[in-house]
Amino acid sequence: MKLLTGNDLASGDVVWWTGRDWSRHVEDAADVADGGESIGRAEEGARRVTGPYVIDAAATPQGPRPAHIKDRIRALGPTVRPDLTLKPADPSVGDWII
Repeated sequence: MKLLTGNDLASGDVVWWTGRDWSRHVEDAADVADGGESIGRAEEGARRVTGPYVIDAAATPQGPRPAHIKDRIRALGPTVRPDLTLKPADPSVGDWII
């Protein structure tokens, strides 16, 4: 499984390609297979995302899980303060993170 990730150009938040748009939640990410690079270039050109890149991931019952620890940290947030981490699909999380 391949996922496309980057940073939202306006907010800087880590985002994941869903197949139609971008989400802050990795469990919304869609498998981009071999099309990730071209999607990333198009989205960066449209100025919706910056620094897009394709990563390896594994499918789990809870949704995709990035294979590399760096991208797992990007998906869930800081590791030193668990109270600040982004909970997957947490409806209480607004459109921003402090």
